[in-house]
Amino acid sequence: MNKVQTTCNYCSLGCNIDFFVENGRITKVNPTKEYPVNRGFACIKGLSLDKQLDAKRDPLPLVKNGRGEMERVSWDAAFSYAAGKIKDIQARYGAESVAAISTGQLTLEEMALVGHVGRNCLKINIDGNTRLCMATSVVAHKQAFGFDAPPYTLADLELSDTIIFIGGNPVVAHPIVWDRICFSKTPHKLIVVDPRRSETAQNADEWFGIKPKTDLTFLYALAHILIEKNWIDQKYIDEHTEGFAEFKAAVEPFTAGYAQSITGIEAGRLLGLAKTIHEGKAVSLWWTMGVNQSYEAVRTAQAIINLALMTGNMGRPGTGANSLTGQIDAMGSRAFSNTAGMYGGGDFDNPKRREAVAKALGCDESLIITKPTIPYNVIIEKINAGEIKGLWILCTNPRHSWANNETFKTAAEKLELFMVQDIYGDTDSAQLATVFLPVVPGIKKEGTVINTERRLSALRPVLQKQGEEKNDIDVILGIGDALGLQEELKRWRTPRAIFNLMKACSRGMPCDITGVDYDALAGSKGIQWPYPDTNPKQDVERRLFEDGNYYTPSKKAKFIFEKPRDDTPKQSAEFPYYLNTGRGTVGQWHTQTRTREVAYVADVSAEKAHVFINTALAKEKSIIDNDPVEIASFNGQTARFFACLSDTVDYEQLYAPIHYIETNKLTLSLYDSYSKEPSYKYAPVSLRKVIA
Repeated sequence: MNKVQTTCNYCSLGCNIDFFVENGRITKVNPTKEYPVNRGFACIKGLSLDKQLDAKRDPLPLVKNGRGEMERVSWDAAFSYAAGKIKDIQARYGAESVAAISTGQLTLEEMALVGHVGRNCLKINIDGNTRLCMATSVVAHKQAFGFDAPPYTLADLELSDTIIFIGGNPVVAHPIVWDRICFSKTPHKLIVVDPRRSETAQNADEWFGIKPKTDLTFLYALAHILIEKNWIDQKYIDEHTEGFAEFKAAVEPFTAGYAQSITGIEAGRLLGLAKTIHEGKAVSLWWTMGVNQSYEAVRTAQAIINLALMTGNMGRPGTGANSLTGQIDAMGSRAFSNTAGMYGGGDFDNPKRREAVAKALGCDESLIITKPTIPYNVIIEKINAGEIKGLWILCTNPRHSWANNETFKTAAEKLELFMVQDIYGDTDSAQLATVFLPVVPGIKKEGTVINTERRLSALRPVLQKQGEEKNDIDVILGIGDALGLQEELKRWRTPRAIFNLMKACSRGMPCDITGVDYDALAGSKGIQWPYPDTNPKQDVERRLFEDGNYYTPSKKAKFIFEKPRDDTPKQSAEFPYYLNTGRGTVGQWHTQTRTREVAYVADVSAEKAHVFINTALAKEKSIIDNDPVEIASFNGQTARFFACLSDTVDYEQLYAPIHYIETNKLTLSLYDSYSKEPSYKYAPVSLRKVIA
């Protein structure tokens, strides 16, 4: 029996799993005991990775024929057809008439390769569905710290005496995080800030049920109180930050009384929370999608960062302003996809970085794309405007997951080429495809992923590909070769080769990984960046900014702030309620294409779309459990759900899990000004009972 240690390729924690294989069959699946992230524990998703082999898949691609039918073809025929369509569209409409959307589910090497083929060679725009979850944190980190650098290690959860979650629900979304909190030996207080009394809020010492999208006012009021009471670390502020005086003046109007009128949180409770932060010796503040997916998300994330900076809760064990990522390789996407920034970080118009990256890749600088990609929302808008005619999506399902998702359906139907690369041929997006390219799941793939705490981990094949099966790198190379890019791809032929190119690109950057050996990652405990070959750190768990130096030119962190927006859609007589969205259960994942194969998840998850409604509101509208209800959105769309009565939501709020296509039919085409991340958590809606 052979044991293979690999990485779970679901969420951002990147747990390691041991697979036991005999005669080409998986006989046992165990969490890796010594891996520092999960330490012998895993959720149902990771333990069920082998179930992705249960689906009956045709390993050959499909191409839509002249009769509008999807026809099974050879791989060579599919590659030739796709390359021909790309060339034809670009010849008629220009280079940027084709675009692509990738995903944080891909490995670092796969994202780097498609970034090279698409951005450098074809000069097209490529964004990722990382835009839907982590773009906010990326921009917040870059502006405040000088680089996209989450500062923490997961060990900080167990070293903190005051843990504050803002817009995060780890009980459901990050069960390994919740496990570390529960088994922490440090006496601690857990505080949750969330409009909904989530599963985590129900287990917290204190819950602050703020009104939807009043986070910024809430956080500025906390800052106001801390400054007014002199509960700040002036020495840290003076030595390691800039812009505090301006921030102090900006939050002056945000008194506890004013905040109460906006957030619904009593002034006394705000004062109490500020005192708790002041009295904490090691305070950590954590955020995830409740903050990131908002129309003023970047400034909200930076308001959290400001609280950590002004109280000196940075760089020490158990502290930090810490963003939890969404997908397994979102960090790899952020640093090595060649989309919003160059490989290894840096700007496309920086001459020194361009020279360094060209040297690392062994190519002429003229090959490297000269500008960042247009964001996801602009890609969709340009398709609907008739400017983009071809779209290639890799391992994502935007027909379901895109905000105001009917706009994506409209876009897909306008495309001359809609190429879908996925494990499954029956996703909502694949059903609209003109070309479908089937790929193997993660347990048959090789590469590297970078988790939420900057840890590189090995993805290694548990089982080998069979017959005509191809992985994502095979498919990207196949299309590249059909496009005539053999010379441009000669150094990109294997995951190891691509990883070594990315290593070279990272040299001297904050995410330097030049000390990481690709082969040595297999069976290891993973390595957090930075890990340069000049001075590799041997610690298994490390945090950033321990010396108080940041990546800005001054080496000081920046206080960044802005007045809360007041120009967004509000409650009205027509739309008197707010729709909030999020995870349903631990076992469900995104659009449920993968977890539907797990019998346990199917058994405990509702088959159809449902919405949580406050019991008082339901009684007022004569709604009982399982009644069909209709929700109409400010965006002009209407969808039907089954009612779930619950007092975890406020009277004016509704909560719908993201795993059903009906939910994002109702979300808005509303984005953060800086990150362009959609505001999934907020839509004015109406509610009515459906009378049979």
